[in-house]
Amino acid sequence: MKPSIQSLLLAMTLAAPAGAGASTTEHARATKNAALVEQAFDNWQQGKGSVFDLLAEDVQWTVAGNSPVSGVYRSRERFLADAVQPITDRLATPITPDVKQIVAQGDQVVVIWDGVATAKSGARYENSYAWHMTLSDGRITNVDAFLDTWRLVQLME
Repeated sequence: MKPSIQSLLLAMTLAAPAGAGASTTEHARATKNAALVEQAFDNWQQGKGSVFDLLAEDVQWTVAGNSPVSGVYRSRERFLADAVQPITDRLATPITPDVKQIVAQGDQVVVIWDGVATAKSGARYENSYAWHMTLSDGRITNVDAFLDTWRLVQLME
């Protein structure tokens, strides 16, 4: 069962060392940002949009590792055209996300998730992801995306 945003935030607060607790404002931002990201993933899973709908126009998205799409993208347009589109061009079905955990602190949200799709070759594409996102005013402004690049390379071949 997926833990709720509130239970994850409570666990973070209780686990923090004495004197290191988040301010009420930081906690409120974390709760709001986590809920926003969670809703975007839920919409994506239901085929009603994606997390990419939250991207700021000047987002900086870094795809870690060594793959055909690894690198730093400095705009929503470049990221969608040069990273997302080459991947979706090889898929017969959209990637369906399955969120395992969301952890938030202030403007930072980390999402651990698995994705599954069918490649145009008929092969099953599965990958695991960890996205560390920074939000500002409800928009994602920075992402460090970690994934199994070997699986991505196999898809891109």
